[in-house]
Amino acid sequence: MVRVAAARLVVRELEPALWPDLERLFGAKGACAGCWCMFWRLEKGERMDDAKGAPAKARFRALVERGEAHGILAYAGDEPVGWCSFERRVELVKLDRAPSLACDDADRVWSLPCFFVKSGWRGKGVARALLRGAMTALRARGAEIAEAYPVKPTGAGTVPAAFAWTGVPALFETEGFTVAGARPKGKQRYRKRLRAAARVSTPAPRSRRPGT
Repeated sequence: MVRVAAARLVVRELEPALWPDLERLFGAKGACAGCWCMFWRLEKGERMDDAKGAPAKARFRALVERGEAHGILAYAGDEPVGWCSFERRVELVKLDRAPSLACDDADRVWSLPCFFVKSGWRGKGVARALLRGAMTALRARGAEIAEAYPVKPTGAGTVPAAFAWTGVPALFETEGFTVAGARPKGKQRYRKRLRAAARVSTPAPRSRRPGT
């Protein structure tokens, strides 16, 4: 458990016993239009319109119960008020095959693809608390690279809440993320290195004997 001063928040890493809290937070609508945090996990050919709602909920619950879904819950007292998912990029098959978010080192990356903050709690530091909690969890796992996909603001400088479920650039910039894949609009690719890449030692060349 990590305590966060802002807005009296506490963040906890997801585990099967916390499913009721996640269900309570997402509500009957399943967070973002019945997604149940399954959007980036859809296989090729699957449509969100067909999977959303009860099917998505059942699939995500099965992942949680098997310990195959990862994320952070934020609480204000006993009330769950926010969620951030994190996962190995290669496990998020829809994200990993998206041409606009392509990279050549996906096996080294952990993604932070989804945020959900309860209505009435937005703008109170919940997303930042979730992000910091996720960074702590990733470092504990020895993650090398964290990657996020914030939405670039429009000309008015804002992102409507319905489109901000991957976060906004300012959130990640203040936590040390930098642009890795800029686009004119829409989702950007941001990264933060959490540890140095493992060095591969090269054997020293064998000395040659005189005359060989």
